[in-house]
Amino acid sequence: MMETAATTERGPVATFHLLREHPRRAIIAIARLGVDRRRLASTDGLLFWRLLGTGRSSNTGPSIDARRTAVFAVWRDAASAERFEASMASRWDRLAESYHLRMVAIAGHGSWNGFDVIGAVRPAGPLRGRPSTAGPIVVITRAEVRVRHLRRFVVAARQVSRELNRTPGLLAVCGIGEAPIGRQATLSVWRSAAHVDAFGSRAGRHREAVTRTRRDGWYGEELFARFRPVGSRGTWDGRDPLAGLLDSTE
Repeated sequence: MMETAATTERGPVATFHLLREHPRRAIIAIARLGVDRRRLASTDGLLFWRLLGTGRSSNTGPSIDARRTAVFAVWRDAASAERFEASMASRWDRLAESYHLRMVAIAGHGSWNGFDVIGAVRPAGPLRGRPSTAGPIVVITRAEVRVRHLRRFVVAARQVSRELNRTPGLLAVCGIGEAPIGRQATLSVWRSAAHVDAFGSRAGRHREAVTRTRRDGWYGEELFARFRPVGSRGTWDGRDPLAGLLDSTE
């Protein structure tokens, strides 16, 4: 797998793994969402994990790509993540495509199924290598939508997806979720925090949706988290969106 430069992190880290099966093997990808639970539950150093389905391509509204799944994980330390990745390398190499991110938290709010993702992977001291506002940013947004607001959420999510994909500075994005409807998330990779801020502050469907979710209480639980990527490997739709953007330690 192609590898980009990465910094070395000694403390807790989060990882994201985007996995695509070969054509006609969608059933294997779907089965992985169930079969891999036992493997992950017994993995040393794993503090939190979620097996996730994904949407089609860069669509963050409701959709399903049956060949593509994802794993989000929080690790006690980078060594634990490395051991897991080494144990999975031969399996991942047989896939049609895989992409792997390692990151540490910068800021955010909320929780994921009651787990404090941001607190778990935010370094105790200053981030090394660059100020936290410089360089590429990974953003995860996750919401558990209340049933009475599902229809409104679906409509808004489709509109926001179209707007998001036209936004300057967006390098890659995918919809992820623990269920096709109701427990939705997105993971997006951005050129800089300034691009994220510009998208969030610009009047449009996204800003309108944020206002409505807060005013009407659409979510039972939500998470908004910004991460600094410290390593990437593999390809996402044929490329590494972070290629050339991470600091080298060599």
